[in-house]
Amino acid sequence: MFLYTLDNKRYHTLNYFFRKKFGTKVFKVALNAGFSCPNYKSGGCIYCNHGSGNHYQNIDLVHQFDLVKIPIEKKWPNAKYIAYFQANTNTYAPLSILKEKYEQVLKIPNVIGLDIATRSDCLSEEALDYLDELNKRTFLMVELGLQSMHDETLAFINRGHDLKSFDEAVNKLKKRNIFVVAHIINGLPYENKDMMIETVKHLNKLGIDGIKIHMLYISKGTKLAQIYQEKPFHILTKEEYIDIVCSELEYLSPHVIIMRITGDPLRDEVIEPTWLLKKFCVLNDIDKEMKKRDIMQGDKVISP
Repeated sequence: MFLYTLDNKRYHTLNYFFRKKFGTKVFKVALNAGFSCPNYKSGGCIYCNHGSGNHYQNIDLVHQFDLVKIPIEKKWPNAKYIAYFQANTNTYAPLSILKEKYEQVLKIPNVIGLDIATRSDCLSEEALDYLDELNKRTFLMVELGLQSMHDETLAFINRGHDLKSFDEAVNKLKKRNIFVVAHIINGLPYENKDMMIETVKHLNKLGIDGIKIHMLYISKGTKLAQIYQEKPFHILTKEEYIDIVCSELEYLSPHVIIMRITGDPLRDEVIEPTWLLKKFCVLNDIDKEMKKRDIMQGDKVISP
């Protein structure tokens, strides 16, 4: 049986990590701090509908937090919380603004840490120094979108940075002992299975702490939707996606926490693939396929 799970998964679950580290149930509370994204100036990533987590746009952070926390407390009175700065690029502001936003939520009772979603090209030296200081007094995670290690793909999706930028950001964070989470997207146009696995292998060598694996989906009103309408490209079937994810997990160290393993689109926004709307079916089918193959996370990792 796989060591790093409490619910018979064959990969390292976030629930296991939180339980072992904090000894209690931990919830992440997604927040919108009103940040923007530098890549919007050039049109943004072609799949982006201007950022996940864009709810609560005009509500102050403490109120946002309470809207989530209060109902949770009724069921889990001893729960702890991590404030998840999710929407857009959460280091894209002057240092004084970052401090104001982060310190505000750290004062909320039972908040034990921060999870900051940002970009590799938005980590100034002064921001890194502040994150270093934060990391010494609270639990800190920094999430960086990579999506693909292949520069030709990054250019096609208008990511706005290359692999070198991402690698340098990870190295700077890791030198400060900061917990790094990478985002990847399976099914990006014109990538094959081998290319997607190469991305995972690269991230494993970088020594990331966690990963979020997404399935590409086409949202209404995006540049990607326009491209797909004009020149349709292959969208992964559920079976193809499950096959790729199971193979990717074999190339990730067992110590890497799998923080997300599928996409999670809104029903009224997604054009394709509609099978992604049945999230729990996808999760269950990944479990079944791993059991069928008799594989576990890290099976193909070669020790140095």
